[in-house]
Amino acid sequence: MPFTPFHLGPALLFGLVLSAAFDLPTLLIASVIPDLEPFYVVYFHVSGYPLHGFFHSYLGSSIFALSVILIVYPLRGLLDRIMAAFHISQKSSFKKILFTSFVGVYFHVFLDSFLYEEMKPFYPLQGNPFFNLLSAYSSSVIYGFCILTGLLAIALYFYRITKGIIVLD
Repeated sequence: MPFTPFHLGPALLFGLVLSAAFDLPTLLIASVIPDLEPFYVVYFHVSGYPLHGFFHSYLGSSIFALSVILIVYPLRGLLDRIMAAFHISQKSSFKKILFTSFVGVYFHVFLDSFLYEEMKPFYPLQGNPFFNLLSAYSSSVIYGFCILTGLLAIALYFYRITKGIIVLD
């Protein structure tokens, strides 16, 4: 995991730029929820289980995507009020939340795949074909990407906010 909050950079940028396709709050939540797994492993001192295990595979993260849908869809009114506090308005639908949930968790797995050898992104297949694919600089590239997209997202947000409420439709 690039440190969990780093996942928010790409999610925020893609959510703002591609708002016709993505539900922003869903993308933000889905992009970080897979890190409940390493949190659980560390917090509860689970020995013999990798930090990035089953739920850091595309199959396992699909369970998280379904969980996000079950949480976000019923709470859409609350999330709309939270977004309004940030001067953001967006129409959503179950279909958009469904699509966005899967994109968010899968993108999380994709980014982490470059960093962690113990991951098996295509479980039940063994191995991680992405690990160190970017050579010894994988960590720098992934973290740099997350930082850059985060900074661009913040700049875009403030640029758009100076124009008034941000309507994402």
